[in-house]
Amino acid sequence: MFHRMRPLVFWPPFILLILSLAASMLDLERFLDVTGGLNSAILDNVGWLFSLTSLVMVMTCLIVFLSPLGRTRIGGENALPILSPWRWFSITLCTTVAVGIMFWSTAEPLYHLHNPPASLDITANSLDATRFSLSTMFLHWSFTPYAIYTVPAVMFAIAHYNMGKPFSLGSLFTPILGDRLIGRPGRLLDALALFALVCGMASSLGTGAMTLAGGVDRFLGTGTGPLALGIVTLAIVAVFTASAASGLQRGIAMLSALNARAFFAFMAFIFLFGPTRDILGYGVESSGAYLGQFIEKSLFTGALADDPWPKDWSIFYWANWMAWAPITALFLGRISRGYTVRQFMLINLVAPALFAIAYVSVTSGSILHMDLSSGGSMHALLQESGPGAMVYALLDELPLGGLSAIAFLTIAFLSYVTAADSNTKAISQLCSNDSQAALAGDGNDDNASYRLPLKILWGCTIGAVAWIMTSFVGVDGIKMLSNLGGFPALLIVILATASLLRLVSMGTAGAGMERTPSRTYSQEAHERWQRHQQLNEAVPPDNQ
Repeated sequence: MFHRMRPLVFWPPFILLILSLAASMLDLERFLDVTGGLNSAILDNVGWLFSLTSLVMVMTCLIVFLSPLGRTRIGGENALPILSPWRWFSITLCTTVAVGIMFWSTAEPLYHLHNPPASLDITANSLDATRFSLSTMFLHWSFTPYAIYTVPAVMFAIAHYNMGKPFSLGSLFTPILGDRLIGRPGRLLDALALFALVCGMASSLGTGAMTLAGGVDRFLGTGTGPLALGIVTLAIVAVFTASAASGLQRGIAMLSALNARAFFAFMAFIFLFGPTRDILGYGVESSGAYLGQFIEKSLFTGALADDPWPKDWSIFYWANWMAWAPITALFLGRISRGYTVRQFMLINLVAPALFAIAYVSVTSGSILHMDLSSGGSMHALLQESGPGAMVYALLDELPLGGLSAIAFLTIAFLSYVTAADSNTKAISQLCSNDSQAALAGDGNDDNASYRLPLKILWGCTIGAVAWIMTSFVGVDGIKMLSNLGGFPALLIVILATASLLRLVSMGTAGAGMERTPSRTYSQEAHERWQRHQQLNEAVPPDNQ
């Protein structure tokens, strides 16, 4: 393992993570003061840049989709897909914002309903506040976050597969900086992004374990102490490390396909047995507000009235998505081979964003209707029990509440496993020095024995950090630590956006994409992979 590892990528974030964890345990108050102060400074001084960049990235996706670059096939004209469109879509859906939307879609709208921005002169708990709440959910969870993931992902896919650049963040900047950030400078970028992602995964896993432990306690009375949290965390880590070790076809693809179907079934259940008429009415009307005020809401920073609401919500989300985007983009870009850039946009941006709008309309619309019709009882429960209790409160109002709660726990568990699986896979490859091996093969070399220890090591480390923080320290510290990655990630996604726009202006021939692909990904290489799969895999190639 160690002779194939990239030390400058692996050791700095690993050591810094351990030191940060030790500091939080030795003096939590001081740790939270320092990280909280840094977060506030970033949001106060460059919050406007997060908002502006997020909007520009949405516009960039539209420009790329309509440009001649959209016809470029990732991997060259002879490249064949690694995954079918359905499996590709399900992986994208389940490894990005789906984990968060499951829990926040029933809690966040209540915050916006009862505490709208003071500077917008919206009366709390009113019809205007309801419309604002649901349209804001569309803003936070649909096209903008997926655009933040899509821009660097499609740029990396072109650089890696069509230009033959290594599996490194430095490859994102080739159109504007050449190879200046490939090599040692690129390793420093990789290490920085890796630290932000690992902290984000640990905090996400920790909060998820708390919610899952609460659900288990609801049925079995196990409590939510360190032992219960430890068992839940161990189960998640064990499953996602086993899945990561099994390869793309057997692991992430199968888990995410199952998870996506469960998402659709869960949404359909609430739609059919919930307040269906109000869901449709709220969703359609709020969609109009979302589309009509998209630019205004995207650029709302609260600076004129010194309103803290945008920093607490929208800008916070943009920073969070950007902190995850660089390394997630490496994974999403890597599984896109064989499709055109335009197809990439449809499967990685349009389809999951439309699903998010439908899911938010159903779950957020239902909880808003229940709160308005009960005189604010849902908001009172939110203040008393926290956001993790809201989805169970929603299900209690529907038929088969107990069974649906068990189904939700299963879907939530699969969501965390799938998201952790994909990011562990990207982390392990980023830490290894064999990225060029993928350029001569099939892009499905996840079973490499020398990379398996890295997957297990990072999986166990992330699980241990999540358990310690949630059980003995509190997840707030590592959450803020994760958000600090938003600022350097902001610079990365800005340069990635500039690179992609540069490719649009150069055209495919000027970018060199007509030359390398045919040499890098030949039909012969794909046929070798097919023969390998038939001999070694129980699951047939997904593109047949």
